[in-house]
Amino acid sequence: MLNHWSLDPDVIYLNHGTVGAPPRRVLAAQQAIRDEIERQPARFLLRELSAITVGEPRTAQPRMRAAADQVAAFLGARGDDLVFVDNATTGVNAVLRSFPFGEGDEILIGDHAYGAIANATAFHAKERGARVHTVELPDPSRGEAAFVECVVRAIGPRTRLAIVDHITSESALVLPIAEIVARCRREGVAVLIDGAHAPGALPIDLPALGADWYVGNLHKWAYAPRSCAFLWAAAGRQESLHPLVISWGLGQGFAAEFDWVGTKDPTAYLAAPEGIAFMRELGIVAVRSYNHRLAWEGAALLSARLRTSFRVEESMVGTMATVPLPERMGCTREDAARLRDALLFRDRIEVQIHAWRGRLWARLSTQIYNEIADVERLATSIAARV
Repeated sequence: MLNHWSLDPDVIYLNHGTVGAPPRRVLAAQQAIRDEIERQPARFLLRELSAITVGEPRTAQPRMRAAADQVAAFLGARGDDLVFVDNATTGVNAVLRSFPFGEGDEILIGDHAYGAIANATAFHAKERGARVHTVELPDPSRGEAAFVECVVRAIGPRTRLAIVDHITSESALVLPIAEIVARCRREGVAVLIDGAHAPGALPIDLPALGADWYVGNLHKWAYAPRSCAFLWAAAGRQESLHPLVISWGLGQGFAAEFDWVGTKDPTAYLAAPEGIAFMRELGIVAVRSYNHRLAWEGAALLSARLRTSFRVEESMVGTMATVPLPERMGCTREDAARLRDALLFRDRIEVQIHAWRGRLWARLSTQIYNEIADVERLATSIAARV
């Protein structure tokens, strides 16, 4: 399968989830759109791209809306409820800036939250006099129910918003998101789901989750060019939601405002349906099943070779798995950086290594171009350094 990607065949790439890796045919589709733009740039960008146009009104559907319809259908949603953003972090920032926080209000996040999201939450809270409550989530060996109860117990009288991961970034855990959302909403708390790693990795029905907002990257597991993500909002949350860049779409509706935030390259968004089409041809269920099995079996292999403990319910593993390394390998960011660089530059293996909770961890982020032998080589390389 590697021939469908432009990846260096001399490097074992076990880090698909970090910035994604679009297939060749998706990159070709993106380039074809770029070429079309350059034949008539003003016509494409100012008359065909969005509902914010020059000249006479057009009856044809704007290209951004056509692409949104196809992506939304993949996610069980309506195109009118979904807009494109550069990445999940951009979508989270849009929600945080638009939310009417008051002095003393509280935002709830977990200690597994992606660092950029934690930073954004802290920034916007400070701007409005709100506070961030970071919850220490339980060990995954305690199971899904423990995560639900942990979040619910952390809700206080001033909690206005909970930002919850669908799949945590470094720890790579699939959280019981539907149950968490339902319990938060029962307590009157709005929910923003950070689904950076979920689209393409898991089946998703956005409206059925019951959240207020959902952000997800398409350039990771849905094979879109980077950078490409979406922001979905429930109908009652759209009027007050605005992009970080206010431009000509202000007052023209949710979709129109996000679809035109100034002159930029829209080709990653417009080529996103090609990534989904490629997944469909391969078989969406088959792709997800292969990636899940490889992550699950690879984690078991790696932990066995390194004699560490991987105690996670299989239901909490998607297409990534994070394995603890022997404690004597270090516990600091500097230790993680040295090992990660050594694996890449000496052993030609690209894999996420990070420090967390007093030790180093390796996150297996495998794709259909990988096989179990790749994980075996990683295990051999790490074991040689213990």
